Amino acid sequence: MPRFKVSDYLVRYLAAQGVTHAYELAGGMLAHILDSFAKQSSVKLVSMHHEQGAGFAAEGSARIDGAPGVAFATSGPGATNLLTPMGSCYFDSTPAVFITGQVNRHELRGERPVRQLGFQETDIVAMARPITKAAIQVMAPEDVPGALDRAFDLAVGGRPGPVLIDLPMDVQRIEMEFPEPGRRGRPVPNGRSIAGRDIEAVLAALGTARRPLVLVGGGVRSGLAADSFRRAVARIGVPVVHSLLGVDALGADDPLRVGLIGSYGNRWANHALAECDFLLVVGSRLDIRQTGTDTDGFASRQIIQVDIDGGEMNNRVRGVHPVVAQAADFCEALASTPRPSGDYGDWKRHIASLRERWPDTQELKGLPGFNPNVVLRQLGRESLLASAFVIDVGQHQMWAAQSLCVGAEQRFLTSGGMGSMGFALPAAIGAAFAAPSKPVVVVAGDGGFQLNIQELQTIVRNRLPIKMVVLNNHAHGMVRQFQESYFESRYQSTVDGYDTPDFSKVASAYGIEAWRIDGAGQDATAQARALAGAIDRLWRDPASPSLLEVEIPMSANAYPKLAFGRGIAEMEPEARPLDMEGT
Repeated sequence: MPRFKVSDYLVRYLAAQGVTHAYELAGGMLAHILDSFAKQSSVKLVSMHHEQGAGFAAEGSARIDGAPGVAFATSGPGATNLLTPMGSCYFDSTPAVFITGQVNRHELRGERPVRQLGFQETDIVAMARPITKAAIQVMAPEDVPGALDRAFDLAVGGRPGPVLIDLPMDVQRIEMEFPEPGRRGRPVPNGRSIAGRDIEAVLAALGTARRPLVLVGGGVRSGLAADSFRRAVARIGVPVVHSLLGVDALGADDPLRVGLIGSYGNRWANHALAECDFLLVVGSRLDIRQTGTDTDGFASRQIIQVDIDGGEMNNRVRGVHPVVAQAADFCEALASTPRPSGDYGDWKRHIASLRERWPDTQELKGLPGFNPNVVLRQLGRESLLASAFVIDVGQHQMWAAQSLCVGAEQRFLTSGGMGSMGFALPAAIGAAFAAPSKPVVVVAGDGGFQLNIQELQTIVRNRLPIKMVVLNNHAHGMVRQFQESYFESRYQSTVDGYDTPDFSKVASAYGIEAWRIDGAGQDATAQARALAGAIDRLWRDPASPSLLEVEIPMSANAYPKLAFGRGIAEMEPEARPLDMEGT
């Protein structure tokens, strides 16, 4: 067998798995690994400016191509800075392998009654266990190949997710004989085979339903089932609503696509959900932001739920028919069935009338400036070259999910379960490396953009074609809206005590072409002209990064919004919440 230094073997192993990029921030306990990357050219090491950025970049890459993203960090603060992207990958079922350098084995405190023995020693394995599929500290060099095999298998097997490997520095530098690493195949799915009775149950429900809907969630994308899902719904001809992570399951122009449901769903889509008599749920866990608090009302129709994780079913919403299976297997089986006899024409026409009655761009009327729904709808229509839209967390996330036109071949990436501000900018870097030569669009609010603004330098250094749109309402808007509703408009820390820079000047300081527009005091015609010109300028050079800052009125709320405690069709501002929301 060939003889390798452990850190050299690690890099060689990544190359064998087809990893083309890995993300990191340099630290002392990574010194051997960094040097091993320097001695090869198969895997590009992308240096970020914060470990959280490295983790989100790995997540963005994995969300694009389905292969595990890889990120490195040193011990102590480097490792703890990876915890947020670890959690994001865990909650949104994204495959990733996080590798942390650790102090030498003789510096680990073990069972000693001390807080720390080695400098920057931190028990990252114990911290990461609740938010990873596995957290492994490798204490012997001969265990490295098995740990890597296990990590890559677990990351993509079953319900995907992150795995942590913690590697002491003295283990990294040991030389010994290792087998030449080979490419790992995808593990056999752990979902049960699709039973004929499951498909028969769906067809039977469709046979009697007059108002059926399909609800698609992020599990279709994380399960690599988008193509089979599209064939399946085309086969059965049923309208499709989506969750926040299911925005890109169907293209915006697909005749079956209805819209976003849930807490900030399109009003027409929530009404359709309230009126449907059969709901087929594929890859969605039916969390509170999708169903609201009235779970009894939500469960008042026949529901069949398909998910790889049986634990996600019949916990909040009771009485569903569970199908524990890979989304791709289920959709392939459904796509192969005879086409149901009903065309549901009256139902589809009714949904179309609901959409005409409550257009998303008319929810915010009389704003003294740019309407964010209008801005994002126009941005989507004019961004046909983009491979992906990467959305940060806040009000703009809801406006984007409501209004952004995402093409059939484009992706919509955002932080769902973790809901982490600062996600978009570094995740877009990973997305850009995973889809080389294709532009990526970032949509962020002023608050979230400042959390990882340092990664502008990573974009410049790597000449990445990332187009950034910052919607600046000079507030932490989502919480400001909460304070408006429940705290008599006392805007502590969201407006009072908060401020923003001129983002166009900040980007210019990094060498990125940037400009800003403000629609205050302009009529609708002038606003439309200014917006069209700004978006056209954004795309003048598709291969270069650029930033557009759009001033948004601070008073703009994310509407419609589910009135807390009420049914799925009762939405603010027309309906008022029954209680203060606790989520």
